[in-house]
Amino acid sequence: MLELRVHGVSNTPPAQTLGMPPDGEPPQPRRVAGGTVTGFYRAPGSGADDPLVVEAYSWGQLTSGARTARDVERALWTLLLPFTLANVALHARPGIPADPDRERWASRSGVTAWLIRLFCLSLTCTMVVTVTGVGVDLVGWQCVDDACLGRIPGPWEFLSHGWWSEGARALAVGLLAPLGLLAVLGLVTWRTYQYEAEIPTGPGTALFPRRRAPAAPAPTPPVHQPPLAPPEPEPPPPDPTNPLQDPTFWCGEGQLRRSAVLHLGTGAVVAAAVPLGTVLAMDPPRGVRAVVAWPTVAACGAVLLIAVVALSRPYLTRRVGPAPLGRWSATVAALATAAVAGTVVVLLLPDGPAGVPLAQLRPPVGCTHEPGVPGCLADRSLPGYDWIVAWLGLGQLLLLIAIGAVARSGRRALVAPAAAALLLVVGVCWVDGWLPPLPDAPEPLELWMLAVPAVAVAAVGLALPRTPTAADVQPLPPHTDVAWGGRGPAVIAGAGWVLCIANSAGLLYWVSDRLNNGATPSGRSTVIPPIPVLWTGLAFAVALLALAVVLAWAGVLFQRLRREAYADLVPPEHDLSLHDLRRCRDVSVFQALHRLVGEYAIRLVGGYAVVGTVLVAVGCAAALSHTRPHPVDPTDAAAVVKVVTDVGDSMLGWLPALVAAIGALVYRNDTVRRTVGVIWDVGTFWPRAAHPLAPPSYAERAVPELQTRIAGLLALTEHDSRRMDGIILSGHSQGTVICAAVILQLPARWRWRIWYFSYGCQLTRLYGRVFPAYFGPDRLPALAEALTTPPGWTGWTNFWRDTDPLGWPVNAGERDLAVQDPEALHPSGGEVADPPIRNHSGYPDAAEFQRERARVARLLRRGVPSPRQGVG
Repeated sequence: MLELRVHGVSNTPPAQTLGMPPDGEPPQPRRVAGGTVTGFYRAPGSGADDPLVVEAYSWGQLTSGARTARDVERALWTLLLPFTLANVALHARPGIPADPDRERWASRSGVTAWLIRLFCLSLTCTMVVTVTGVGVDLVGWQCVDDACLGRIPGPWEFLSHGWWSEGARALAVGLLAPLGLLAVLGLVTWRTYQYEAEIPTGPGTALFPRRRAPAAPAPTPPVHQPPLAPPEPEPPPPDPTNPLQDPTFWCGEGQLRRSAVLHLGTGAVVAAAVPLGTVLAMDPPRGVRAVVAWPTVAACGAVLLIAVVALSRPYLTRRVGPAPLGRWSATVAALATAAVAGTVVVLLLPDGPAGVPLAQLRPPVGCTHEPGVPGCLADRSLPGYDWIVAWLGLGQLLLLIAIGAVARSGRRALVAPAAAALLLVVGVCWVDGWLPPLPDAPEPLELWMLAVPAVAVAAVGLALPRTPTAADVQPLPPHTDVAWGGRGPAVIAGAGWVLCIANSAGLLYWVSDRLNNGATPSGRSTVIPPIPVLWTGLAFAVALLALAVVLAWAGVLFQRLRREAYADLVPPEHDLSLHDLRRCRDVSVFQALHRLVGEYAIRLVGGYAVVGTVLVAVGCAAALSHTRPHPVDPTDAAAVVKVVTDVGDSMLGWLPALVAAIGALVYRNDTVRRTVGVIWDVGTFWPRAAHPLAPPSYAERAVPELQTRIAGLLALTEHDSRRMDGIILSGHSQGTVICAAVILQLPARWRWRIWYFSYGCQLTRLYGRVFPAYFGPDRLPALAEALTTPPGWTGWTNFWRDTDPLGWPVNAGERDLAVQDPEALHPSGGEVADPPIRNHSGYPDAAEFQRERARVARLLRRGVPSPRQGVG
């Protein structure tokens, strides 16, 4: 028998996973399969004749690893966390069909998936628009002299002299920033295709059925021999009952390549459209410039139209298929290249005879040394850039509301966000005087006043009754309902959006601050960031205050739960010693944390999401006003607002560096790894089916490797010393999720010889609520059914403790065992130290685990079929 252990998020070393003593210098575990990044290890003293062998699968270096040069690259991946959260939102949809081929675009899950993919594409555009603002607006447009350009690393002073300083030619150089970023992201994504390209191999784990060569016609039997009876046809595979049973779920190389081309091409077009739109609006093209400009505009529009349509097609929504890019990708790549080339040509051509000369719109030369020159302290930013940033943010907010509404209440809920967007467009046209049949809009009415009413109308869709699912028909235990009332995709994607906006605003403010040589960009400065950036700093400061309130409320809840746990441990008439009372206080802390995470964490996140939605809606309206949150020279209360805004913007400026630093600590510090790293490992567990530029999914490699290992050991002949009669697949914490995905991918003939141990398991309270389509009450029984063997038992034992923040009962038809923790309040059996409170670790050392493993080993030995029995 083999117990195959899979560790959790803390990257437990193989020696610790195997339970080897930590004292002294014991021999290192020996690797029996795999490589240096992911490998299978056994204790040095284990042999082939042992009745029970323990083996550890180490996958942690896919996300954390040792102190190597790759840690720097992985720390930079944390800057792509917004893309990760947006990608996770696709898998948080309720109602995903078990068979992906049955999902239709017009269905509830299909429309939600399309909206999420559109939102992911908009996040790519947000990143591109931000870097375009740095290169085109702050550097190419507002830096007009050597003093400003000299603060940029590199020889960029040539942009202020001669031919390059005329017209819009400096903007063409500024386009190198977003195009270079897209090239780096494309290269990184290309290098990580190896994760999605991992395919399980071995008996019974082939991804696609191999094509059989046509058999030669059988010779005609002699007359005296009867013809052979035709073989019985193989029974068709049963219909899947869980999306994780899809054989292509973890192998999406083709889908990733195609969607990456779409995102990169769209990002290049959006980057080109920012300076192109400004030049065409300020200087309408004529002659040669018109011949180049209008086909370029048509190419940009074609790319955006293809992107919106392609995101709903099986070409991008299905993971099955070969790796070639196809005609859609080739078309997008060709049109994007033509659009960028056309934009560069337009920017390099001299100004046309019509419109306003662009030199009059840029800041005057010499502002760095003499800020008092007329026009130096005026807002001379790139015309239209503020408008692009503000409307992009408001559109993304409406898109998030539509995602949450459709995910909760179905397609009917799309009426409210669609009506809000339509009314907003009509209102804008009315205010701008583009609707002649209607009377003129009132003079005080401005565009920003339409934003909050539009968001309020769209939010009606979030309040509609929830569409019942299969999980709603059966009674649910407490705290196992769908998270956030079915609005989970919007909450998760919204968190990614807020982080993306914060990173973008911080980058623009930080660059503005450096180009101003320390002058506050929100005051009298020569290089001015976009107005939405200033409002983002103020909103960020308020959001931090709201977060502090939520954390304080969580602390109050924790203290109340701790007092309740202590009261349960200490009876009214007790004779406990002071030592035992102190131990009860220690135990009550972990029991309170257990309840806080399992019963209140999701609710607290939902409350903060409501506050964030209101704050973001007000912020979008303020950004559309094109006014600062305070005057340039504030006094009294306005001075306080300026201080808060500057503090918020300064914190945003260092936010990307802080995120990267935390990412580095996640890979190097075990304490940070066990706390912050949980979010990272949960996010990168899911495949990149929505956002191709997100960090790679480690499960794309871990799941196929475990499949190959299990099937390879079970398929060996009985005379092979490496053969295993049965395998106990033992998963801890995040390892329980990996093991569940492996079991649902294995054929029945291997599952019948497997028993599943889960401990520190979060399949119900966290995964079951946030990802109901995979681990909800109606989908988790599929895992129990997959482990039900012909003898009639269900090969699944779940261990949990009431001191474990993540370990809870599963209640899916399997065997739940409560593990006592600690074993006693005081030393016993000759020991002098108190029994440790193990909370989330040390399950294999528990007596309950040891007894259950011995029982399961006997059952598996009795249930092993003889070689003549055909099973599966």
